[in-house]
Amino acid sequence: MDFDNLDRRAHPQGLTIDRWHAPDGWDHRRWRWPAEPTKSARGSMIFQAGRGDFFEKYLESLAQWHADGWNLCGFDWRGQSGSGRFLANPKVGHVEGFEAWTADLQAFAEPWLAEMPGPHVLAGHSMGGHLIMRYLIEQQPPIDAVVLSAPMLKVVSKPFSEKLAAFIARFLAGIGLAKVKAWPGNERPSVPGSSRQKLLTHDFDRYADEDWWTANHPELKLGPPSWRWLVSAYASSAAMFAEGVLEKIDVPVLMVATAQDRLVSADAIREAAERLPDVRLYMHEIAAHELLRERDDIRDEVMREIVDFLEARAPARR
Repeated sequence: MDFDNLDRRAHPQGLTIDRWHAPDGWDHRRWRWPAEPTKSARGSMIFQAGRGDFFEKYLESLAQWHADGWNLCGFDWRGQSGSGRFLANPKVGHVEGFEAWTADLQAFAEPWLAEMPGPHVLAGHSMGGHLIMRYLIEQQPPIDAVVLSAPMLKVVSKPFSEKLAAFIARFLAGIGLAKVKAWPGNERPSVPGSSRQKLLTHDFDRYADEDWWTANHPELKLGPPSWRWLVSAYASSAAMFAEGVLEKIDVPVLMVATAQDRLVSADAIREAAERLPDVRLYMHEIAAHELLRERDDIRDEVMREIVDFLEARAPARR
């Protein structure tokens, strides 16, 4: 495939989009991109995007993995993108608890593990990475390897401490603001004067892809999180980082992250890397949050790290 001329604003040939229903009946948007039938499948990968995200933003990376022979699939988290909303206001990213999402991931992954050829890999960006980690901790599925891009193991709480920020979120949710957006924009700038583009990527063209998709597919667009979402995020992170929890994960994990992240905690990622039994951490010094959509010199390094990790820890089954 000619990646230099890849159309990042079109669904590629062979990728299909349909609906998937969770056990409780919730209607999700699902996408699937099987490996080319003329090639030996490299394995099977689920890719899950982040909060307020949608998989189309990552078509470039998906295309590279597909060219390597991976069967690819995933779904939009309930309450965002093409999987409906929790609230009447479609622009508020609400959830009552992250358990709804981890239950969906479990229900989606169980038949996939049984039906699709291995090795089996879970990949996720930001909140998708958080939920994959929760799934690993709670269900201990027979996954061969995990790839996490800037995983939202903890959110950035500045200018407050994590403890104070969590208290503020609980207080505001408790006085009737649970379903109210926590800040005006989709991603909260943590530094006065910083732009959303600078928080996400140094690449202007890749950043513009997101605006194209939401302009042409407005159902994909989501706004800022609710206060209840923040309460849920802090509670989920606290459970994940409790003593002895991360140490239970026995799956090889690659985390590609950036020291300059202003949305998720780089310190939390480093702590997780120290505690996980089998982990490789690639920490870039200047990248922004969306490493898979960064400018070419950064992104090429990240993609090489992922390919090398998968070759070493999830080799093809001949």
